[in-house]
Amino acid sequence: MDLNSDLGEGFGVWKLGDDSALLGVVTSANVACGFHAGDPRTMRSVCELAASNGVAIGAQVSYRDLAGFGRRFIDVDPVELADDVLYQIGALSAFATAAGARVAYVKPHGALYNAIVHHDAQAAAVVAGVRAWGDVPVLGLPGSSFLSAASAAGLRTVHEAFADRGYTPEGTLVPRREPGALLTDTAAVVDRALRLASDGEIVAVDGTVIKAGIDSLCLHGDTPGAVHHAQAVRAALEEAGVTLTPFA
Repeated sequence: MDLNSDLGEGFGVWKLGDDSALLGVVTSANVACGFHAGDPRTMRSVCELAASNGVAIGAQVSYRDLAGFGRRFIDVDPVELADDVLYQIGALSAFATAAGARVAYVKPHGALYNAIVHHDAQAAAVVAGVRAWGDVPVLGLPGSSFLSAASAAGLRTVHEAFADRGYTPEGTLVPRREPGALLTDTAAVVDRALRLASDGEIVAVDGTVIKAGIDSLCLHGDTPGAVHHAQAVRAALEEAGVTLTPFA
């Protein structure tokens, strides 16, 4: 199984999360590309640290929404969205190359990630942006329009689940403004990870058991106690005999 985390989400003097510590735990790094967070110095630093730790580098593409941290839906023209995605991957690719690495995959962020679960036009636009850059895997929610469009376009699709987010009975993420959106207890996060690894199941906020065959498990870098959660999850999975390795 792969462990991924959203990293490089500071901007200028504003820092968010402990990138260095998390890069010692995860196997894949979703690096902010400047549209919801991140700046050139941050992007280069995270790429260098990821490369030195043998962590795969992924472009975490977003709406152009620094003020809202990419967590607000934007009704952007699909052609413009495709170009925004291509622009972000290209920017991160420059820093990955400078670090002696490469962009190994693409993962949408925040409101864009959630929108393209059902928004067919935007899902197709993100796929078009990725395809314009190259043939790389994409990471997304199982059953989403995004992964369906990516598969139809010939891209490798990687199914992920979240160790620290609440799920609806339909298998989508609970909106962050609603109760139960975030798991902050380490034991609960570890239990989620172990159940996914052993049984391929997630328990939704109403108790519904959702089947979820996944390739990658996300641990958010900005969740309270993120480093402790990640360390505990990795230790528990390894103790359970799960091999942790990048999918890309």
